[in-house]
Amino acid sequence: MLNRRLFLAGSAGLAAAGLCSPAQAVSRAPAGIEMATLRGAISAGEFGVAPDTLDDQSKAFSKLLEKSAKTDTPVFLPPGTYVVSNITLPRRVRLSGVPGATRLLYGGEGHLLLAENAEHIELTGLVLDGANRWIGDHAQGLCDFRRVAQLVVDNCQILGSGGNGLALETVSGRIERTIISGAAESGIYSVEAGRLTISGNSVTDCANGGILVHRWQAADDFTMVINNRVERIAARKGGTGPYGNGINAFRADKVMIANNFVSDCAFSAIRANSASGVQILGNNCSRSGETAIYSEFSFQGAVISSNIVDGAANGIAIVNFNEGGRLAVCSGNIVRNISNIGPYPFDRPIFGVGITVEADTTLTGNVVEDSARYGMQLGWGPYLRNVSAVGNVIRKAKVGIAVTVVEGVGPAVITDNIIEATPDGAVVGFRWTETATGDMAAAGTSGYSHLTIERNQVR
Repeated sequence: MLNRRLFLAGSAGLAAAGLCSPAQAVSRAPAGIEMATLRGAISAGEFGVAPDTLDDQSKAFSKLLEKSAKTDTPVFLPPGTYVVSNITLPRRVRLSGVPGATRLLYGGEGHLLLAENAEHIELTGLVLDGANRWIGDHAQGLCDFRRVAQLVVDNCQILGSGGNGLALETVSGRIERTIISGAAESGIYSVEAGRLTISGNSVTDCANGGILVHRWQAADDFTMVINNRVERIAARKGGTGPYGNGINAFRADKVMIANNFVSDCAFSAIRANSASGVQILGNNCSRSGETAIYSEFSFQGAVISSNIVDGAANGIAIVNFNEGGRLAVCSGNIVRNISNIGPYPFDRPIFGVGITVEADTTLTGNVVEDSARYGMQLGWGPYLRNVSAVGNVIRKAKVGIAVTVVEGVGPAVITDNIIEATPDGAVVGFRWTETATGDMAAAGTSGYSHLTIERNQVR
């Protein structure tokens, strides 16, 4: 049972709103609300579940859900606050409330909602409030759903979780129009999904991640992460990239990340790690602490197109050919305001690059402006193969295009680009971090058999 003194001390707002007995709560519900809204649904009051009471209502709430599952009948909760803990959802449940007004307040006994091996779970119009309380080790999040054939979370709020806000394991369905804020881990953590859609949500002020789409081993995932807002994501656990990302796909193949607004993330706005067949399209990424858009490690196939990156330590990186990372299209992106200051120290300069690519990649129609070190970087040391940089615009960088000239690298074509205001050279060869050539664009020839450098306009 919830300690009443602690609850009252931390819930002055509820007291101000007028806490009352179950009978009083039922009697003061707006006239006709149950008849108007609950037609065909189970009445929560019949099971002793009433808003704005002092008591933990977990037992009565569980009985209400069990009855709902047996009759396949929806449950509607009138406006108000319901204190509950350790609710295990039945295999089929449809639970709804008044958006912004029906609040399930976590009582602090382990988890708020948990479902396993369920057929259909549907939550709509609910505020699920973790009150920043401890969550038990058995639960990965305030709402923990595992092996759910069809999950719908729509028009809800998930607030103040002591772990992940929404933890999903082997779940199909959709998470839509939901506000998730103040999670001590990530806002949404999905692992081993089956054709999940995450759309139209707002994920803000989370301690270690925004929206995570992961798998235990690389495989097709087919999750769509579209039209979301992700803001102010920290990396409280530190590190050099596992945490602090707005949207992160890990080992999840064939994921689409499109038309999201992502800002103020400690590391990447969008980070695809060992994720093949990923599409990163039309996203707006602002003020990233490290690389704004990342496709890294053992991936094959990435399309990164029509994104805007404004403010980052690196703009777009499509890298790790040494780990098998290859095969990409990078086109039509705007990258600007790239600094050389990152979130951690490193023994060599790695920040300040607009776009970096390494293998089997085309760079076409991109615009890079105000990059502290290089506008574009093609290859690193011996890792360069089949790169085409054609028809790009680069302005205001120390070096326009830096290309590796280490022995044994593969071919690269650098043609028909416009390169302006690059005081240390428009196209320059490097051996790792050391400058190895003069300005090859100005010379009109590279002197290297693997490089074709032609028809670039240098200003």
